[in-house]
Amino acid sequence: MARWVLPGAALGLGFALGSWRRREPEGLLARLPVVPAVAAAAAPSAPPPPGSPVRAELAKYGLPGLAQVRSRESYVLCYDPRARSALWVIEQLSPRGLSGASERDRCEFREDDSVHEYHRATNGDYRGSGFDRGHLAAAANHKWSQRAMQDTFYLSNVAPQNPHLNQHAWNNLEKYCRSLARSNKNVYVCTGPLFLPRMEADGKMYVKYQVIGKNNVAVPTHFFKVLILEKESGEIELRSYVMPNSPVDEKIPLERFLVPIESIERASGLLFVPNILKRTTNLKAITAGNKS
Repeated sequence: MARWVLPGAALGLGFALGSWRRREPEGLLARLPVVPAVAAAAAPSAPPPPGSPVRAELAKYGLPGLAQVRSRESYVLCYDPRARSALWVIEQLSPRGLSGASERDRCEFREDDSVHEYHRATNGDYRGSGFDRGHLAAAANHKWSQRAMQDTFYLSNVAPQNPHLNQHAWNNLEKYCRSLARSNKNVYVCTGPLFLPRMEADGKMYVKYQVIGKNNVAVPTHFFKVLILEKESGEIELRSYVMPNSPVDEKIPLERFLVPIESIERASGLLFVPNILKRTTNLKAITAGNKS
């Protein structure tokens, strides 16, 4: 029987992804006091260091790819063109943002035309696939603005998700995030897909995942959600969850899906703890053994 493996186990927080800058930040990026530094310059042909003519020559015809970051009204996203979905999405939740007159019925899933057509998902890819268009930044988190809610319906903020998971256990986790926003100063939520190795019958480890549609949209094996809670006391609390992309009994307590943050850092290629520790030493990681 195949067995999924989540590598690692220990503490960590913050996005270690380089030093990206925009002259005039828009959307959520303009408002976030704690925001990931993104790996790769925004300009497609960033100037080489002085005295390095060879590197300048290599960039003569541009570089074929750099980190693709989108700053939307309700979230910041780093796009993975190979998977046709996001590497991560970060959003800020607050009691004020959870209420408003925005209506989900007025929103429609749509292609992200800021992504090259070779690398983006379409609604047709999901049609008949058996998977839901699962939000990474949840629509219900952004009732404060119709535009903010609509922004969550870009297919770049969506990944193929098992319908039972999407509508039950994962939905419960999203609701829990909103409940935490009502009892904390600020809640930052980072969500993304995982593609975890598993042991096959031959005793070897493989990374295998399905793709759907003519654009080969990658179906994650798991999803993660990292919560950064700012307490009124000044303490930072960290909660990190992983769920398999398969039916999950919604009666299972959410605490059962808590994992050490290092597990997610190792599996995703992202870093959280080092950047958080640059801002505070008052950090508490909640795991299944010390949940509150």
